[in-house]
Amino acid sequence: MKGTFPIEKFGALQTPFYYYDATLLRNTLKTIQEEAGKYNKFCVHYAVKANANPKVLGIIRESGLGVDCVSGGEIKAAVKAGFPASKIVYAGVGKTDWEINLGLDYDIFCFNVESIPELEVINELAAAKNKMARVAFRINPDVGAHTHANITTGLAENKFGISMADMNSVIDLALGMKHVKFVGLHFHIGSQILDMGDFVALCNRINELQEQLYARQIIVEHINVGGGLGIDYAHPNRQPIPNFAEYFATYHKHLRLRPQQTLHFELGRSVVAQCGSLITRVTYVKQGTNKQFAIVDAGMSDLIRPALYQAFHKIENISSEEPMETYDVVGPICESSDVFGKAIDLNRTKRGDFLALRSAGAYGEIMASVYNCRELPKGYLSEEIL
Repeated sequence: MKGTFPIEKFGALQTPFYYYDATLLRNTLKTIQEEAGKYNKFCVHYAVKANANPKVLGIIRESGLGVDCVSGGEIKAAVKAGFPASKIVYAGVGKTDWEINLGLDYDIFCFNVESIPELEVINELAAAKNKMARVAFRINPDVGAHTHANITTGLAENKFGISMADMNSVIDLALGMKHVKFVGLHFHIGSQILDMGDFVALCNRINELQEQLYARQIIVEHINVGGGLGIDYAHPNRQPIPNFAEYFATYHKHLRLRPQQTLHFELGRSVVAQCGSLITRVTYVKQGTNKQFAIVDAGMSDLIRPALYQAFHKIENISSEEPMETYDVVGPICESSDVFGKAIDLNRTKRGDFLALRSAGAYGEIMASVYNCRELPKGYLSEEIL
């Protein structure tokens, strides 16, 4: 079954562009709030890196979620969109001085610290401003995730986080500093995770670490488990809203929180991916020796995930109801990797047809580039077009 698109309105828009189903986004956010709201002190932040379109951010801000930022630019985008600084957590393995100062100036909720040198710099910069920086330590739990190697983040070999062996010494260091306040522990094991067993493994590891701290009479105020919940790329219509009920219930069941602790989540892909599609037009249908190509006006500069991760996006010809034929769907970029899909079954395709690359609301528009001096694609909410 195809998605539903107002293609009669698309003709006035320059392709390629991103189309965001605002109703689905709002329904997704409503589900998140309802499911997280079943449990005491579950706090959800949206990971801005997934999609920073200002109109998308506006809808997310209206829902009441906080934000997770990984750059100074994302902090600026979040504040501009109206998110309160008290709901901003700032992660990232390479925070620069100006970015840390920006967070201090806004008095953001928390810095998720990933190394001792970073902690020392935050303390130094906070001292210069006579401020107190709230910090959580990102601990690398050495927990693998069943996902693409490029988007695992919780293994000892990854660049992220502080090793478990160093957790106690880093906390001791922070407790001795005058301008940082240790408020939490932060974890994140990867992205596009569909096996709840991965999150159970993370819970078990956090439980072990908490017992170590409890033996020292340290109860951490905030536990942040990152995000990572995946979506169904193959069947976007069958499951347009991910299984948030199972996701939050997994943490409620397996993570042993103390009564005074708040549990934070940083969801990105699962919030916005299914509401977004890249809309492109067919420029040419080319008959090759052994296959035919649907050459479209979108390229890897507009959606890089297939070239970067060999990621799958369901492709639909939303202009045609003719019998199915098989195509390689390719873009105009001068790279052999500029391919959206090989041997894709589409309704018979001709020049001018609209194709929709589904589940592109996360890591689509935000990762677009001007390679080959191409213009960046625009993004439209459904309610702007209808």
